[in-house]
Amino acid sequence: MKKLLIGAVLALGIVTLSAVPAFAHHSFAAEYDASKPITLHGKLTKLSWVNPHGWIYVEVQNPDKTSTNWAVEFGGPNALLRRGLRETDFPLGIELTVNGYLAKNGAKIINGTSVKLPDGRSLFTGSLGTGAPGDPGNQ
Repeated sequence: MKKLLIGAVLALGIVTLSAVPAFAHHSFAAEYDASKPITLHGKLTKLSWVNPHGWIYVEVQNPDKTSTNWAVEFGGPNALLRRGLRETDFPLGIELTVNGYLAKNGAKIINGTSVKLPDGRSLFTGSLGTGAPGDPGNQ
């Protein structure tokens, strides 16, 4: 009986600890400002198609003819794939438009909610259930 109880407690501990990373996932509101939407038009300079979030980097021309490189956080690659986006949709150098929300810390980082590709497709790129404005997971 004692061995059974110890086994049950160990199993419960393992299950509990394995669930911790799921709770550690950040919410939209922790890092981004819902009152500061932004649209970027620019050239894709880098792609990082990795878990838990994909990232693209976009060089945007400023009015003074200088340029700024922005980091854009997307949802995870598996979620993007289910929405019809493929890594091959993002060859370096393409011009694209990204909608999203500015980072609270003032860095040149946005949470991307949609991307419009050169072929005209416009697709949702955010993570579901983060609390971001327009998140289909909020309904």
